[in-house]
Amino acid sequence: MKAIVDCNNFYCSCERVFKPHLDRKPVVVLSNNDGCIISRSDEAKKLGVEMAGPYFKAKPLIAKYDVTVFSSNYNLYGDLSWRVMETLRMMLGKKNVEVYSVDEAFLDLSIFPSEDLQAVAKEIRETVEQWTGIKVSVGVAPTKVLAKLANRLSKKDKRKTGCVVVLDTEEKIIEALNKTPVEDLWGVGYQYAQKLKNYWRIDTSLQLRNMSEEFASSHLGGVVGARLIRELKGIPSIKMEDELVNKKMIATTRMFGDPVNDIADIKEAVATYTSRAAEKLRRQFGAARVVSVFVVSKEENHSVNFNRGATHSNYIRLPVATSITNELIKPAVALVDTLYKEGTFYKKAGVMLSGIVPDSSIQGNLFLSASKNSERKLMDMIDNINFSQRDDVLKFAASGTTRDWKMRQELRSGRYTTRWNELFEIS
Repeated sequence: MKAIVDCNNFYCSCERVFKPHLDRKPVVVLSNNDGCIISRSDEAKKLGVEMAGPYFKAKPLIAKYDVTVFSSNYNLYGDLSWRVMETLRMMLGKKNVEVYSVDEAFLDLSIFPSEDLQAVAKEIRETVEQWTGIKVSVGVAPTKVLAKLANRLSKKDKRKTGCVVVLDTEEKIIEALNKTPVEDLWGVGYQYAQKLKNYWRIDTSLQLRNMSEEFASSHLGGVVGARLIRELKGIPSIKMEDELVNKKMIATTRMFGDPVNDIADIKEAVATYTSRAAEKLRRQFGAARVVSVFVVSKEENHSVNFNRGATHSNYIRLPVATSITNELIKPAVALVDTLYKEGTFYKKAGVMLSGIVPDSSIQGNLFLSASKNSERKLMDMIDNINFSQRDDVLKFAASGTTRDWKMRQELRSGRYTTRWNELFEIS
């Protein structure tokens, strides 16, 4: 049996951990630069606050019902996510936990007798909430697709289900599939759902399950579609995966606080993003051969529509792969000169590192001093200091000091678990 643990309204739940007076009250969290709503509590959903809607459009509704608003606080969310996943690993063992996203994890529960699954799922939910303060929903079923379905049902009526649904019999599975629209099924995207409904009159997940694997292979993406049908029939076809450690591409990108037209500001931002990407690269003991930079321009007429704009990008292939920050910053900043157009306002920039190889495969340079060949040690020291002290205590001059271009986070809460000077205080 498989299970999926999904944190309820995760970003809102993280904020509530340190503000328990907001429990059962409407809360929303905004995207980068305080632009759109990316997380809503159940209470905010009932008020009609739209997901992914622009914040400025929702302000009248938010003010009317006294909805609490937070800027994104990814330091806090990332740390609490790690605590949730580590709790699951401690309960079930690392090999039985697959981290699927920042707020979801698949579990292998085959180690438990079928008659104990309801109690096990409940214990998982209660333990995660007690140890981390994050409320979760748990769905259990024979396959990953059915577990996702069970999890969805556990959230529809949380009081009735207790945030736990176990589909451990054929009768329960058929009932769940019959009342689930095909568009709500994990693995069926919008286009496929419309095709199934309009051309084949398949409206429910049960109707799709009753189709043949040959049909799915022809009309639902080949092998992926056939695998979906098998999963719906209770035949495990999507395996538990090991956690992805080594990425093939590393990117860092951010919106600017306000549109920027000064090339110096853009270069500072690109240097900062390159530093962050280099840290991620060293974390997986990799080195990059290719540095790519892109910028997104605002509309020519600088209208209030901040979402439209053109993307301009360029890349450079390095003669030798590296993970040394300054060796990556130099070409990245140089690429800005090829992309920048005087008089144009830019709203976003990003850096991508690719062509990644293990840093152990890089040969030393016989024509350089020993100190130059061991700069990785210096980078590790900088990374350790920045990790312990935070806020880029040590940074390269190219990253700037004032950083006027930084994105807005006017409503961000404290980084209670990752900053000494922001530790939560109890009076």
